[in-house]
Amino acid sequence: MEQTKRNIILGIFIFSALVLTLKAAQIQLLDSSFKDKARRTTLNEKKLYPTRGLIYDRNMKLLAANEPNYELKLVYNQLDPKMDTMLFCELLDIDKETFEILINKNWRDPRFSKSTPFRVKNNISPEKYAVLQEHMFRFPGFFTEMRNVRSYPHTSSAHVLGYLGEVNQSQINNSEGVYELGDFKGLVGLEEMYEEELRGKKGVEYMLRDNLGRNVEVFDGGNLNEYPVPGDYLITGLDLELQKFGEALMANKRGSIVAIDPSTGEILTALSSISYDPNQMSISSNRDSIYRAMNTDSLNRPLFDRSVQAKYPPGSILKPVMALIALQEGLTTVNRSIPCDGSYRVARNFYQKCHAHNKAWGVAGAIQYSCNSYFYQIMREMVEKYGYTNPGKGLDMVMDHLKEFGLGDKLDVDISSENKGNLPSSEYFNKLYNKNGATWRSTAILSIGIGQGELELTTVQMANLAAIIANRGYYYKPHLVKSFSSQTRDIPDKYKVKNEVNINKEFYGPVIDGMEMAIEAGTAPLAKIPGIQVCGKTGTSQNIGKDHSVFFAFAPKENPKIAIAVFIENGGWGGSHAAPIASLMIEQYLNKKIAENRNWILERELNANLLEDDKT
Repeated sequence: MEQTKRNIILGIFIFSALVLTLKAAQIQLLDSSFKDKARRTTLNEKKLYPTRGLIYDRNMKLLAANEPNYELKLVYNQLDPKMDTMLFCELLDIDKETFEILINKNWRDPRFSKSTPFRVKNNISPEKYAVLQEHMFRFPGFFTEMRNVRSYPHTSSAHVLGYLGEVNQSQINNSEGVYELGDFKGLVGLEEMYEEELRGKKGVEYMLRDNLGRNVEVFDGGNLNEYPVPGDYLITGLDLELQKFGEALMANKRGSIVAIDPSTGEILTALSSISYDPNQMSISSNRDSIYRAMNTDSLNRPLFDRSVQAKYPPGSILKPVMALIALQEGLTTVNRSIPCDGSYRVARNFYQKCHAHNKAWGVAGAIQYSCNSYFYQIMREMVEKYGYTNPGKGLDMVMDHLKEFGLGDKLDVDISSENKGNLPSSEYFNKLYNKNGATWRSTAILSIGIGQGELELTTVQMANLAAIIANRGYYYKPHLVKSFSSQTRDIPDKYKVKNEVNINKEFYGPVIDGMEMAIEAGTAPLAKIPGIQVCGKTGTSQNIGKDHSVFFAFAPKENPKIAIAVFIENGGWGGSHAAPIASLMIEQYLNKKIAENRNWILERELNANLLEDDKT
């Protein structure tokens, strides 16, 4: 009996010891929560932030730099309840209520710990920081930290560069540990598109601390520290001086300019007007109120990037492309003449008036003088290629060709929020007319042949059309990135692919001749540059209010160096403002100056004010 009792007691001890051993194993070997908590208590993991990669133009002129940003942090356990709160609030220019909000957190939130530093205030000015440093000994638990934030040496290129913003919880959750509370990331523009390359990699410094959370010494002599890796420098294809020149020309105008190097697809200029100073959106600025003001400006829409987001009817700049399609489909020939008496009629239908030419035009002449009658006719013949009663098949044939020219979808430009424009298909018109039980024929959509109607393009697509014609049938996708500082990185492969357009090269000659004659003795005399063969086409995009002024071009005629599109809202006909502005941009890029005998055109455009008081 006695032996049985001893065995029971021994069994209880053994069982208890086994349970305790298993629990200890769970705590020490399997469950890391206690280990992590102990580590947080003894080690201070101080994040070391990398320097964000700089951004340069094609000539290595700095576009985006870094400047110090001072933050105030707190270890709550070290807070002295007897500290001079009034002085502290005075130094930071805050009230007592704000102070309480800043230092008291939801301690149940796993992001915060009373023994772990957290940010109290951001964007402390260098002047305020200097004064604050003199009094820091009075405020136990508080300490300052310096981080780099973006600054912009120039007031140019806001839409291209973009800006940074603090990450939200959703972005933190989806970042796989890359971001944490208080981090910044690119939100729009190049800052967003190349965030991974620009941000670098954070490091960490381990400091031993006591039971009050005070740093004592570097842990293990710094052997476990990880140093931050700076972000890559980004070299763009932008020409800063050309960009600034274009922005000056677009002052007091709404619209956009895009210029491309046809041989590479590199974007030389991409600007949207009305714009803003990129420094206004810096982390260190009072950007919340600035952003609200710009975001509610429904007339000028300064945050709206008109170079890639705005969709416009291209007007007559589409005529050279329509001519190429008609030639490729065998529906016209280079020497075929189509008469024009200043109008175009089909039965009783009267279409948009044309210049009173009273002459028959071939392809080159029709482009030179922008003859609507010529392009109404070839559009009608293309849509009716498969029969008068089957216009859908003909229209879709035209749209398929336009898609090869990079229209109707995004070009994958490395600028955020690119729009794809609009190419109307037969399906669209079937739905539109079937609502009323009607059918449609070619005569209902002839305006597409002169770049009007439901057809819409972005300015970057217009510039790319000019590049395709300049190259006689191919293009590289327009892009801003040129190279990175790191030898291990290269630009995306999609920007190296040569995209061919299915148009015989022999057809480009007469079309380009017509574009050259449009400058020399046609619709765009103000675009003529002495000593440079410019090939271009004017367009007038119809609008409810004043028409929009459109122009695209490339130069020189042989071995072209620049292709450009200019769209000016409410600027009138294409030759009035868009054409001279484009020619000034071309001349500035190729010659680095404007000829004296053309200074009057420069002054005219610099001083032109096309802004209107109300919406159009």
